[in-house]
Amino acid sequence: MVQTTPQATAFDQEFLDTIKQQLLEEKVHLEKELNSFAQKNNNVASGDDFDADFPNYGDEDDDIVHEVADYTVNKTLEITLENQLRDVNKALERLKEGTYGICKYTGNPIAKKRLLARPTSSSSIEAKKLLTNEI
Repeated sequence: MVQTTPQATAFDQEFLDTIKQQLLEEKVHLEKELNSFAQKNNNVASGDDFDADFPNYGDEDDDIVHEVADYTVNKTLEITLENQLRDVNKALERLKEGTYGICKYTGNPIAKKRLLARPTSSSSIEAKKLLTNEI
């Protein structure tokens, strides 16, 4: 598949405003979720990096086992939520640049239906299928 230079978005402003609102709401939700068990890592420029807190339940063996178990779960969740936040921020950047809704692989518009279902999409269904050998 040949990557082309993205063209300017062909979507109307009302649609773009709807998408932007969805993305901003998702960003707030993700940051709130991350802040409930992790601290923002201010040493990373992107602003999408958090560090899960290591819980402290006590010094007994059972407490330590629970601390490690909870930290492991939280670290996995942290990584998942950070990836989602990164995708939201990239989509917001594409909106700002005027390239939102353009497939990064083909340069063609992504279907509105796909963008409404997954506002962070950066590729068309056709391109995704080709990349995953589904066609």
